[in-house]
Amino acid sequence: MKVIIFPIAILAGSLAMAQQAPAPAAKDTVKGNAKEIEAVTLVARKPTVESKIDRTVFNVANSAILAGNTTWDVLRMTPLVSIDNNDDVKAEGQMVTVYINDRKSVFTGKELKEYLKTIPADNLMKIEVITSPSSRYETSGSVINIVLKKRDDEGIKGSISLNNRQSTKNSQYTNFNLNYHKKKFTQTFIGGYNSGNYVQKTQTWDNRYATNKLTQFNLENVMRNESPSLSSTSEFELNDKNNIGFVAEYSQSRNLSLAESNGMIFNNGEPGDSFNQTQNIWGFNRNLGTNAFYKYYDKEKNRILDINLGTNYSSNDNDNLIDKQIINQTGSSAQQLGVISSNQMRNYYLKVDYTQPLGKSGGTIEVGGKTEINNHIIPNSLYGFSMADVNSEFYNLARNDTFHYEDNLSSLYANYSKTFFKKLETRIGVRYEYIDYKVRQDVAGTERRDAYGTFLPNLLLKYSFSEKFDLSLTYNRTIWRPWYSEFNPFLVPEINGTYSRGNLYLNPNPNDRLYMKFGILKKYFISARYMHTNQDYWTTYVTENGRTVSLPGNFDGKVEKYYLFANTNQNFLKNKLNVNAGFGWYYINNKDFNEKNKLGGKDYISYWGASANVSYTNLFNKNINLSAWVELANQNNGNSYANNTNVFHNISVTKIFPKTQMELSMQLMNIFKRPYGDNTTYSPDGTFREYSKWDWYGVSLTFVKRFGNQKVKENTKTDVEKNGGGGK
Repeated sequence: MKVIIFPIAILAGSLAMAQQAPAPAAKDTVKGNAKEIEAVTLVARKPTVESKIDRTVFNVANSAILAGNTTWDVLRMTPLVSIDNNDDVKAEGQMVTVYINDRKSVFTGKELKEYLKTIPADNLMKIEVITSPSSRYETSGSVINIVLKKRDDEGIKGSISLNNRQSTKNSQYTNFNLNYHKKKFTQTFIGGYNSGNYVQKTQTWDNRYATNKLTQFNLENVMRNESPSLSSTSEFELNDKNNIGFVAEYSQSRNLSLAESNGMIFNNGEPGDSFNQTQNIWGFNRNLGTNAFYKYYDKEKNRILDINLGTNYSSNDNDNLIDKQIINQTGSSAQQLGVISSNQMRNYYLKVDYTQPLGKSGGTIEVGGKTEINNHIIPNSLYGFSMADVNSEFYNLARNDTFHYEDNLSSLYANYSKTFFKKLETRIGVRYEYIDYKVRQDVAGTERRDAYGTFLPNLLLKYSFSEKFDLSLTYNRTIWRPWYSEFNPFLVPEINGTYSRGNLYLNPNPNDRLYMKFGILKKYFISARYMHTNQDYWTTYVTENGRTVSLPGNFDGKVEKYYLFANTNQNFLKNKLNVNAGFGWYYINNKDFNEKNKLGGKDYISYWGASANVSYTNLFNKNINLSAWVELANQNNGNSYANNTNVFHNISVTKIFPKTQMELSMQLMNIFKRPYGDNTTYSPDGTFREYSKWDWYGVSLTFVKRFGNQKVKENTKTDVEKNGGGGK
């Protein structure tokens, strides 16, 4: 409590000093430094949330929500976006592909989380949630595009921020920005260092149908993470039409996890063996991405040629040591297992995009393609004194083998967009993707090779009845391909008493989506979505040699999802108060899916969701910004059902000191109710329920010092893309 009261007292003192300043002096300060204030504080020219034909845009450049947060934190607060307890990012409940400045990120899940936590939120211009992506995107469902700021005023400018966050334990963040622009050359550096401590408490109930066996676990996991990062962007303007540049991003993290659990096994309701288990995980991760680009842009003729050549590399070194003690009626036994891994991922790609108008018809065409090569290696090395004990549950695990994943993915696309009668915007597109991949094990000799091509069409229509009313309709066919690690066949013990592995025979999931949106007065939006698939893959649980194993599995069966959503964005009090609110109803028909897979789950799922962002700028004309965010969320995914509805909330206040270009912010996270996850996963073999108390709560204090001219310009769409019938 003392740690919480201390930053509150500091901030309250700062606000009190601001309020107690003599009236004439305060008035003169505001008048005399109007230009300086404008240079330091970015003035919002757009609504915080824009609802467009194919996307929802969260304009955060001038939002108080950035204070004290990382890009990962702000992504949590983005409308339509949810993040589950496995760190999977979803948009309207569907998995997404994440882009940064229109460049696809190679990271997913926890890797993506750690990477985005190294990018300070202060660098954000906006986050685009593209629910109906055009054929230009490497679509695997929806797309989230994170757009960073671009500064191009002469000279050097930048900022440094210091953050202290208190939840169960204390964490610190330090970030800096440095930008230099001279004539036609721009250089930007972004760096950060995160020293975080997290605590998670979890209970699990593992119920196997065949043996009527119930395993109950209680565990606590204390995690420590140290993550430095650095990114560099160099751009040179050859002339008015030609630009070249190079982007390099590097991050690393050192992780230490100390977990302890205890459990009990019940057979037919009778108590059996009990056990204690400790797990120590040490990890060291590296991520390096490079991108060399050339861009030709003829503003008069609206022609664009964009060429990108890049590489991505990541490595993950882990040492996972488990000590387990089993207690039964005859005594106790000790078992030990260590898992050493040194995963490596390599990605190489070439991407070309071209856009131009077609004569005087007013239409625009986009064409392009991409080819990429992926080479991933996952070794599996085990050690421990119980490896040779036939009575040990670790006895017959595969060891000293290496898993390989290699693929070549190539794609071509074309989009044509045109506006008819100045009222009807249209876009039609198609994308063709061909993948040739191979998965294999060195020692076991297991191998799978496959290749297939697929066409992914999309259609977009928008009719404007007037300036106040419009109606849009989109159709997309998408395909979600398994991530390379989801093929990994090696069994890995988990702290909750289960094991996890991939599935060599996992197949992709195609689906079709229809989306309709009605806009009223450019402030109110009502939308409806329908999604259909005949096959999907989700996490399931099976019993193998007496072990409960989680793995991704293919499920046949029809699934239909229906969404209704209402959203509004309003500005009040001379644009000082911004309110964005959304409310949704979700309905899922899983009847055929459950019957064909004998899951025993819920045939029909209905639930509500809602979110709201409220911000007030320049309170009392004292350069004080207030921000609040709240979300009502459920997590229902395929064969996994939420047992609770979470209410997330975040409140922040920021005091800006224009003369010294400094800011002081305080943020309160989920202080009224700590969020927790509670979901049950159904499989043909049994059910698995997990209840977790999350560590995303507490208070943080952030200090920011800026220098130089802080004005920015958008690093986003060109005129062609803005006016091309929904465009990119």
